[in-house]
Amino acid sequence: MGHTMNWASVLSAAIAAWIFGAIYYTTLGKVWMAAQGKTAESCKAEFDAKSGVAKFTPFVLSFIGALITGAVLYGILTHSGLWSWHAGMVTGAFCWFGFVLTTVVINNAYAGRKVMLSVIDSAHWLGVLLIIGSIVGWMGP
Repeated sequence: MGHTMNWASVLSAAIAAWIFGAIYYTTLGKVWMAAQGKTAESCKAEFDAKSGVAKFTPFVLSFIGALITGAVLYGILTHSGLWSWHAGMVTGAFCWFGFVLTTVVINNAYAGRKVMLSVIDSAHWLGVLLIIGSIVGWMGP
């Protein structure tokens, strides 16, 4: 039997996760830059060198990614038949542990990046998946 996606839940979750990311990285901005080996000045120079569209592309991609994450978590919850904020959070946490944490750590290890970068970025994605999972699970089908 077919199932229509609750796009309001996916959109609400994406907005909440995107706002979380903005607050998270604003709060940890200096630590995050240091973990990348950058300074505020070097980041400003990189930003200023970009075209108008390129300056905002990461923000747009972040929101599109949150929408896709919401749709995928919605699909997982649909297949499991478990609809609650708790089921959504647990599902988000499992996806984070199995797919996101492992990918971030492995990619950063091969790139020779500082462990702190993996900690900061992985914690962000955990928050994103918990937020999206809980909202999609709570709002239901």
